[in-house]
Amino acid sequence: MITEERTHHCGAIREDHIGSRVILKGWVRRRRDLGSLIFVDLRDREGIVQCVFSEDRHPEVFAAAKELRPEYVVALAGAVSPRGQDTNPEMPTGNVEVEADALEILSTAETPPFAVEDDAAVSEELRLKYRYLDLRRPFQNQRIVRRHRLGLAARNFLSSEGFIEIETPFLTKSTPEGARDFLVPSRLRRTTFYALPQSPQLFKQLIMVAGFDRYFQIVRCFRDEDLRADRQPEFTQIDIEMSFPSQERIMSLAEGLAARLFEEAGLDMPGEIRRLTYAEAMERYGCDKPDLRFGLELKTVTAIAAESEFRVFRGAAEAGASIRGLCVPGKASISRKELDGLNEIVAPYGGKGVVSLFRRDGAVKGPAAKHIGEAVANRLLEAVGAGEDDLGLFVAAPYETACACLSALRLHFADALGLAPRDRHELCWIHRFPAFEWDEEEKRWFSRHHPFTMPRAGDVAHLPDYPEKVEAQAYDLVLDGNEIAGGSIRIHRADIQEKVFRTLGFTEEEAREQFGFLLDAFRYGTPPHGGIAFGFDRLAMLLLGCESIRDVIAFPKTASGLCLMTESPGPVAAAQLAEAGITLAEGPHAGEESDG
Repeated sequence: MITEERTHHCGAIREDHIGSRVILKGWVRRRRDLGSLIFVDLRDREGIVQCVFSEDRHPEVFAAAKELRPEYVVALAGAVSPRGQDTNPEMPTGNVEVEADALEILSTAETPPFAVEDDAAVSEELRLKYRYLDLRRPFQNQRIVRRHRLGLAARNFLSSEGFIEIETPFLTKSTPEGARDFLVPSRLRRTTFYALPQSPQLFKQLIMVAGFDRYFQIVRCFRDEDLRADRQPEFTQIDIEMSFPSQERIMSLAEGLAARLFEEAGLDMPGEIRRLTYAEAMERYGCDKPDLRFGLELKTVTAIAAESEFRVFRGAAEAGASIRGLCVPGKASISRKELDGLNEIVAPYGGKGVVSLFRRDGAVKGPAAKHIGEAVANRLLEAVGAGEDDLGLFVAAPYETACACLSALRLHFADALGLAPRDRHELCWIHRFPAFEWDEEEKRWFSRHHPFTMPRAGDVAHLPDYPEKVEAQAYDLVLDGNEIAGGSIRIHRADIQEKVFRTLGFTEEEAREQFGFLLDAFRYGTPPHGGIAFGFDRLAMLLLGCESIRDVIAFPKTASGLCLMTESPGPVAAAQLAEAGITLAEGPHAGEESDG
């Protein structure tokens, strides 16, 4: 029996250790039986080292090694020696091996459902069901280790800037704005509920009221919303708040933190971080999180298109809609089938279809070219910058719908043409957002960010009567078309906060019921304050070159919010429900989704 602590991790053994006796503990990756010699690759989180068992030198240990199988957990001891001619330059430990003179099997293992190897082809469903095995695979293991290092780098950076990490509650009050809350029933106060926080927003503002001046937290947040590849019901953010800041100071701090995280990830920080207003980003790129690694800028061509007799263009212009266009270089040879497929790309964004034009052999062509007319078609192509053999794409729709459709087409062709290399990165700031957006279905205004964002100087006078004129002191940091951080200067005066609540349709009683504690705090001296929060999962995904945030989360949910490993969410015992005073209503069966 090996009772001593291990002396080294498997992946740490080097030529400097030759002649030393080491104790290793880990998992058997592979066993090769060559008659009088058995070779075992032993793995732990730091890597793999070859161990050799000799029948001539240690027959009892050799006999025990014959019982080893993949994923057995073992302890072994032996001397480090050179591998001689049988070196492996692909392994950091490839020049050495451990000649084992003692072996103990700590745990046996059944045959795993997939090979615990980096190159094993495994479905994501199987990976997530046996996530603890998936995490043993070296590349996946290192993703989690590197995520830890990114978090540590963030903590050290913010601490060096004078920020204090303060924890905020997970059981808090439900708020009516933003995404749906996850609710937690209170057993002691029946018929009442806690909510899991969508962010620590109000608590970090109260921390500023309390005088801590600079706060941060790497914090878990929860939102009951539809999922995507870059979204989970529970997620982590690097939350930052400071007193007496300017917007410039917060943005500079965020850039410094981003630079430190790029460095930790082994990447070069983009040299220039451009700044675009919200209006400019929408006009040029069709979205407020543009990927600047490539051009393909959008153009508004409503005035030109309106001169055509083409009913789609003329009708849209007369209805006050926009006609917007995009040039895709060198794609005039696109097939009719591909053109028809573009309609499917814009459909989820409300697009009714895509009009395509191109100039080949000096003539304008396209399915609608004859209806548009040669003169107008030529002007449209010229307006979007399309020359010979280039493809012009046009969408007629309300402005924001046209933007969204063309943004989707822009990203589609950037991917198809390889215009956004994964080894090059671009950052930009988006600022001067509208403070509010109108919801036609509910017939009321909503905050575009959140209701605690300070309007830009001079715009407060437009509240509550003209919210469409109000811009927010808000700013988003975008990396390669992904929002990685968002923040704002906060409201610190009760009178302005009350005006915002009225703009959102809150009565005085409703505002007091939901946010009375915040309004009360503002009565006792509140410093101007603001902050920003980085989506840590998404940022780690991008910096580590992963396809999904599930790759950088130890135990993630599926796209439908399920944990395949623990089979949650699941039913709760009737006694637990009774204790909390909950009666289940009739509804969809387990595993089915309701309509709302």
